[in-house]
Amino acid sequence: MFTKIMVPVDLPHAARLERALQVAADLAGLYQAEVCYVAVTASTPGPKGRNPEEFAKSLESFASSQGATHGHRSSSRAMVSTDPSIDMDDTLLKACKETGADLVVMASHVPNVADTLFPSHGGKIARKAGVSVMVVREG
Repeated sequence: MFTKIMVPVDLPHAARLERALQVAADLAGLYQAEVCYVAVTASTPGPKGRNPEEFAKSLESFASSQGATHGHRSSSRAMVSTDPSIDMDDTLLKACKETGADLVVMASHVPNVADTLFPSHGGKIARKAGVSVMVVREG
């Protein structure tokens, strides 16, 4: 049913994504699908790399580790944004098209009052991606 699953990853906080990562791995095993881990970074230094190339290597290592741990094919795609906090949704939608994903599995948080003013990334991705989106509540 699915051949390529895209999983957006906040690489510095990957430990908080356990449920979504497990769901993606389970679906990949069920459908023999590849999982493409996508992360967005700025061109400035960050906690997972001094530049986009180092960040991409960190993401590639993470993807390889996930694939080895869960026994599925994996790939990675690091996306560079001028301002990830503002461009996150549009950058993830671009990555969805570029990777050829037919399913997006992404983590969410427990909704709160602020979500009425600032909708979740998952909600926007689900509305605009053009492919199936599974939002996994982490907390």
